[in-house]
Amino acid sequence: MKVAVLGAGAIGAYVGAALHRAGVEVHLIARGPHLEAIRKSGVMVLSPRGDFVAHPHATDDPSEVGPVDHVFLGLKANHYAASGPMIKPLLHEATSVIAAQNGIPWWYFHGLKGPYEGYRIESVDPGGTVTAALPLHRAVGCVVYAATEIERPGVIRHYEGTRFSIGEPSGEPTARCAEFSEAMVTGGLKCPVETDLRRDVWIKLMGNIAFNPISALARATMAGICRHDGARELVRSMMTETVDVARRVGCDPGISIERRLRGAEKAGEHKTSTLQDLEKGKPLELDVLLAAVVELADLTGADVPTLRAIHAVSDLLNENLVRAV
Repeated sequence: MKVAVLGAGAIGAYVGAALHRAGVEVHLIARGPHLEAIRKSGVMVLSPRGDFVAHPHATDDPSEVGPVDHVFLGLKANHYAASGPMIKPLLHEATSVIAAQNGIPWWYFHGLKGPYEGYRIESVDPGGTVTAALPLHRAVGCVVYAATEIERPGVIRHYEGTRFSIGEPSGEPTARCAEFSEAMVTGGLKCPVETDLRRDVWIKLMGNIAFNPISALARATMAGICRHDGARELVRSMMTETVDVARRVGCDPGISIERRLRGAEKAGEHKTSTLQDLEKGKPLELDVLLAAVVELADLTGADVPTLRAIHAVSDLLNENLVRAV
């Protein structure tokens, strides 16, 4: 099995290192000081489950790698539309694209029976540009339950969580999912193949939709948000509205808001990926989190005043960041 990790950042390099440890032929595609550090010393993973170092091939040129069986996409969703030229050299006829993204994926309504089947979410897939870069027949969903960050170039700090749930948009148990899952498990990670990955999408989104923008606006960790009574109520309100939207498009997350809050609290003083991006001056990955759910609220007639308010102020923050870049 041959795997390319396109966007070998905190999550991508962690997955790539685990797959390499499993004996998979892994190619990390990264850039800058992070790439140079990996080339020189490999990927060092610092984890409460045990530290290890892996030495997969690393490059900034996908044409060096050639066609692979699976592309693990570690890019932020706001880079998907422009990723076509990077992905093209990695594809053969049956290559799958396993997208480890937060929020609502571009494939969400692909093959989903019901009134919204085939609906393209404009805030996620503007003008169909993401689908053009990442064809729907290649898409395998991936919901990440792991907290990592790049501590310094080439060094990944793993805080908690090892589960990477994957699944086909159709819900079918395919050979390509089984193959990738087996390799991930051999590398020490959890990788269940789900027949209804959309439920995992919403469970994860219940946390991301609230904690990610609030963490950026307040410069607060997840535990810090949970400790603040007013912020905790704000999170609860955003989660309530999100569950309503999920149910209106045919998916019940099936988890209580209090349980979801307790799960987020366990992350401790972890900075969300959105806060990490803010501190680095990078554009924020908000469209697939907030804008997408507000769009689905408009589609289904849901009332989401709290989501709209947080979306407005976080979108303004993002606009100012983009302008500064």
